[in-house]
Amino acid sequence: MAMTTASVPAAAGPGDLHGHVAELHVIKARAVAGPSEKATAAQHAKGKLTARERIALLLDESSFTEVGQLRRHRATGFGLEAKKPYTDGVITGWGTVDGRTVFVYAHDFRIFGGALGEAHAAKIHKIMDMALAAGAPLVSLNDGAGARIQEGVSALAGYGGIFQRNTRASGVIPQISVMLGPCAGGAAYSPALTDFVFMVRETSQMFITGPDVVRAVTGEEITQNGLGGADVHAETSGVAHFAYDDEETCIAEVRYLLAMLPSNNRESAPEVDCDDAVGRRSDRLLDIVPADGNRPYDMRRVIGELVDDGDFLEIHERWATNIVCALSRLDGRVVGIVASQPQSLAGVLDIEASEKAARFVQMCDAFSIPIVTLLDVPGFLPGVDQEHGGIIRHGAKLLYAYCNATVPRISVILRKAYGGAYIVMDSQSIGADLTYAWPTNEVAVMGAEGAANVIFRKQIAEAEDPEAMRARMVKEYKAELMHPYYAAERGLVDDIIDPAETREVLITSLAMLRTKHAELPSRKHGNPPQ
Repeated sequence: MAMTTASVPAAAGPGDLHGHVAELHVIKARAVAGPSEKATAAQHAKGKLTARERIALLLDESSFTEVGQLRRHRATGFGLEAKKPYTDGVITGWGTVDGRTVFVYAHDFRIFGGALGEAHAAKIHKIMDMALAAGAPLVSLNDGAGARIQEGVSALAGYGGIFQRNTRASGVIPQISVMLGPCAGGAAYSPALTDFVFMVRETSQMFITGPDVVRAVTGEEITQNGLGGADVHAETSGVAHFAYDDEETCIAEVRYLLAMLPSNNRESAPEVDCDDAVGRRSDRLLDIVPADGNRPYDMRRVIGELVDDGDFLEIHERWATNIVCALSRLDGRVVGIVASQPQSLAGVLDIEASEKAARFVQMCDAFSIPIVTLLDVPGFLPGVDQEHGGIIRHGAKLLYAYCNATVPRISVILRKAYGGAYIVMDSQSIGADLTYAWPTNEVAVMGAEGAANVIFRKQIAEAEDPEAMRARMVKEYKAELMHPYYAAERGLVDDIIDPAETREVLITSLAMLRTKHAELPSRKHGNPPQ
């Protein structure tokens, strides 16, 4: 039952401190219990945990300290004056994850459907300010019905304060949004401003305008999950970085991600002891990666061979699958990995892959995470849709992100690296600290077949046997300009390495670069392509 003014226990006498303490415990117990057992049962019936159950899963046991537990709204009218529950529908505070401080706020859907009002927003503003001041990550557990209509524009202003703080904290502390219920209208912009978005299938949705509005305006029929469910945002829109089947798994993965991130931009990511030998050879790489540049393979298997114990966390696993972005460790130290994925679209760069990688590179640079780039890229995806969709503008986002990054950057060319995609994928010419290549590398403006057709067009057309002439010209072009040592001879590659030694080369190179210091020109901020 929600507490009203009439339900507050009678005040103790002025000299009775024991009575005051007893009264306090009663009030706090009611605040913790929530509105009613019926409301809790309804939440569980939807396959959803309560806000406090979620916080208990996220934080180390008994580490949560609550702030603003006794806060109540002060709105009147529309029946609100008779319903003033403690917490006002959001639980805020801090605790620890693996012993490190983390701030959290969690909407309580049992109270006003988790809708945001003036007092509700003020609590979130305070905890966001505290997280930024303390230099600790902020996790939001979202399960709210949007702005509290009964409070009018005051509720909308509350969202503005959240957005402003999201932006101010961007690149300073990690911000993680966990979607565990509905998130509609302007409320969806806060998760979009954060570093990572987690969603749970069937129970969480995000959209600006819901199915009813879509139906009224466009005549289209669609369900909430079809419009903005976890799979839609993980595979199609790219709004969600992760999607899971249940809340327990989702929140466990949030804890795993936090273990990979520093508390703020002035600290390094946590290091762990590593039993995986620095000099461990990875001879299986010789079998995983075919020498034939036209044959596909799974780049994730390559990453698994290189990183500590084969363990890595892929970001945006199901969106823009032609590029892989992952957090992992080399010799116990966190690294960000950007890699072509020949198994999907032959690993070409397109609009979505460029955006995905650019965002990831910016995140790594903001939090001082070194970047390793694994190249096997045939170029940018050609096509009218790509050109009209702005591949120039979107591809430039990745170029800008790499050029702007001051963290240690190492690139490895496994097989091919052609054209503009080679330049954009952290080539030495845009600031990679070290560039290595395998003996199968081909670095060129384009593939030999395409180059021969352009350069030797006239000779091929005039030849008695055009196909034989084309084959001879392709072979000649490869021998002259695409042999494995061409780029190294011209200083564009620092060394040709044994693939089996890639792990050791990366670890020793990153150890040398740990003291790297680079500064950008003095400016308010750049103007990246949008």
